[in-house]
Amino acid sequence: MAMSAAATPVARNKTLLSIVLLLSAMAILPMIDVIAKHLGRQGIPVPELVWARFFFGALLTLPFALRSKGRAALHPVNPLLNSLRALCLIMGTAFFFASLHYLPVADTLSIYFVQPVLIVALSPFVLKEKVDLTRWAVVFAGFIGVLIIIRPGIQEFSAGHFLALLAGLSSAFYILITRALQGRADPIITTFQTSAIGAVALTALAPTYWLPPLPQQWLLLLALGGIAILGHYFITKAYDYGEASLLSPLNYSEMVTSVILGWVFFNDFPDRYTFLGVAILIACAIYISQNERRKMAAEASEAAAHP
Repeated sequence: MAMSAAATPVARNKTLLSIVLLLSAMAILPMIDVIAKHLGRQGIPVPELVWARFFFGALLTLPFALRSKGRAALHPVNPLLNSLRALCLIMGTAFFFASLHYLPVADTLSIYFVQPVLIVALSPFVLKEKVDLTRWAVVFAGFIGVLIIIRPGIQEFSAGHFLALLAGLSSAFYILITRALQGRADPIITTFQTSAIGAVALTALAPTYWLPPLPQQWLLLLALGGIAILGHYFITKAYDYGEASLLSPLNYSEMVTSVILGWVFFNDFPDRYTFLGVAILIACAIYISQNERRKMAAEASEAAAHP
């Protein structure tokens, strides 16, 4: 009993820490979008922004990867899947940054929130998972939410809307491939290797797009990569300390930060239809998360009953 009583405060502290870490990540990650939009307005090409995200990401995670696995960290566990994973992340980042040229930060993120719905829709084809009628209904509701945000036929469907949808689609494939790689390598190793593959590929193509940045722009490019790595590190640690079902809904606090930063830096504020569409997408994502929790609990209970 004494051990149980002593463990309770520790468990509570870990849960609190996980919440603080995730909310911290959601508070700083939208700064990437603000920096990308700002540098894009100054003429820095989108591929160069994506290069900074991967190059500085690889540079900052290299010491941790080497400390974890030594030189073995430089050799991808599964070169094909890791390369596909990097390609999806490159495309998702590029599409998202390009969308920021046309749309406010919050609007781009709103459409990007279709990602969890796309994961459910694609999982039967990519991971051979079974999706029941209820989950397909959630997928349908999620696309209704996207249509409310975009409102084709009522407002002009711009290149920004299309690019934001492509960003969500690319990111969905990235997460599905990450699931396929789950358990094969330490997260810091896969994070480094994905960033390194992207950095090498984009550096090789640099002569086709490179525009020499000014000194202050170099600092912003470094910040772009640094914030991305720090934010994703916070997310990883948060899920180490807390349950996914508790933390998943908190991911959408990123929308609050995006609205505030878009308003402060660019005088952009989403309309009520955007908020309605986002609310539908968030409700769908929370349902998916809770449904997944119930499914895992049922499987664990069945495994315990039939050892």
